Amino acid sequence: MNNEKQQINIRDLMPYLKVFKGRIIASIFLVIVSKFLLVAGPYVMKKLIDLLVTYGTAASIATIAFLLALFFMLQWGGNVLDGIKDYVFAKVQANIRRTISLKVFEHLISLPSSFHADRSTGRVSRKITRGTNALETIFMFMSFNIVPTVIQIIFVSIVFVMLFPLSFFLTFLVFVIVYVAFTIYITERRQQLLLETNKLDDKATGQSIDALLNYDTVKYFTNEKYEYQRYDSQLGDWSGMFIKSIRSGANLNMGQGFIITAGLAAILILAVEHFVNGDATIGDFVLVTTYLANIAVPLGFLGFTYRAIKEGLANVDEMMKLLKEKNTIQDKADARELQDWAGEIKFENVSFSYAEEREVLSDISLTVPFKKRVALVGYSGSGKSTVPKLLLRLYDVNNGKITINGTDIRDLKLQNLRSHIGIVAQDTTLFNDTIFHNIAYGKPDATKEDVERAAKMANIFDFIVNDLPSGFETVVGERGVKLSGGEKQRVAIARMLIKNPEILIFDEATASLDTKSEKIIQEEIEKLSKGNITTIVIAHRLSTIVDFDNIVVLEKGKIVEQGNHKELLSKKGVYYSLWQTQSKGIAEA
Repeated sequence: MNNEKQQINIRDLMPYLKVFKGRIIASIFLVIVSKFLLVAGPYVMKKLIDLLVTYGTAASIATIAFLLALFFMLQWGGNVLDGIKDYVFAKVQANIRRTISLKVFEHLISLPSSFHADRSTGRVSRKITRGTNALETIFMFMSFNIVPTVIQIIFVSIVFVMLFPLSFFLTFLVFVIVYVAFTIYITERRQQLLLETNKLDDKATGQSIDALLNYDTVKYFTNEKYEYQRYDSQLGDWSGMFIKSIRSGANLNMGQGFIITAGLAAILILAVEHFVNGDATIGDFVLVTTYLANIAVPLGFLGFTYRAIKEGLANVDEMMKLLKEKNTIQDKADARELQDWAGEIKFENVSFSYAEEREVLSDISLTVPFKKRVALVGYSGSGKSTVPKLLLRLYDVNNGKITINGTDIRDLKLQNLRSHIGIVAQDTTLFNDTIFHNIAYGKPDATKEDVERAAKMANIFDFIVNDLPSGFETVVGERGVKLSGGEKQRVAIARMLIKNPEILIFDEATASLDTKSEKIIQEEIEKLSKGNITTIVIAHRLSTIVDFDNIVVLEKGKIVEQGNHKELLSKKGVYYSLWQTQSKGIAEA
């Protein structure tokens, strides 16, 4: 199963590797030549030692100088080529990480709202961070350790076969095979511990980020200690598993150390025996010990390297799984752009549910005529805020269809559909950036004049200029935490207005505003809605929509009444009850 996963990981990475196959092949060639030179260096040193032992002071100075120069050139040449390989491969490492990170980000941001509603931001963020870091780890170890070590072992094996008795090669081969087999066997068993440790780490990180994002709620209920204890409990589970993983690694290291020591000792015994018997020279002995010393170091790291690559592949697999999340809301192959938006919006027998067990909208049919103002009202949970989400195709209907000017919105390109609809949601969120950026977000190429004009229309210009020391360059904090609810709402309205859409949607957009600001924005909404534009308002305060062309009353996912204010009052139904309740509340206040 693990081997299958590893193959899947490598197969997932292949499309990205193929882009840089020229650089990868060049890097491998440089490694081969580099290791050939580095392996040849000790052989030259063997020749020099044998020359000095045989001839002593009678040895030719020219020959000695030549061998010394050749040794220097081989050793330094190998290091230079290894450095050039890093130059060549650096672009591969950087661009593959960049490409995959962008691909994952692009895919995640394109996924429907249902995905993001079901996922912990902290956990997803952790998977991406670990996955991208793992890519760098994998390529680094493959480039600096695995491939060079394998090539070096091959060259040393060739030298042993050519210069020494077969017993040297066989001992060396057995030593390497036992070491690698032991490392793989123990590491595979340890892998489950590492995966479980990562899951607990994800859980702990997700909980801590969730608490930090909702810090105000934590403070409201004085639950700092409770969150601390929860996080401590999560970290306790993680640390227990982490300790098991570390101990498993320590056992692996001790076993590897024993195998390396035993293998080196066996080959040294053979070398000493052949030297004592006169079958080997001092140079041969030095050659063997040099090769063993050079190989022992990378082999000593092989266990750590293998574990790091296995863990890296597991982390990459978790990240790549995000790419395999199905995007259920996307453009059809023949999706088109709607050129004429001068038409009505129609919901035809629309039914929808976020989950199978609870239907949010049930067989509703609704028409929003072009340039008209339609309000959706009802008790909490009636489904009114779901209507704009369906119109924007944040979700797709389960049954029925939604059309604009006679065209099913599922036949339109998402970019085209959403670019012509402006919405101010009830739960306003802002980017942790400047006010200018947040307003201009509705039109990224907006000029300073455009932003200021939108701010004036949303009745927030004076506040920005007069009350904020940095004006439009004021950073609003995460999710706009440095602004009040009403200020955030007005920035959101300005952001929507600068977009200049054909369809306006206000989802209780003035609920957080004071009476004065609400009145000003309502007047602005009225001006906009009486122009060449269609307006849909999800209203909580019925007093703000009394002059609308049509008021649609929803209850338990169904349309129970619709008409203008006077008509609905005369029916003395649900709308009448809502109006009486709010009127009584106002009177008592």
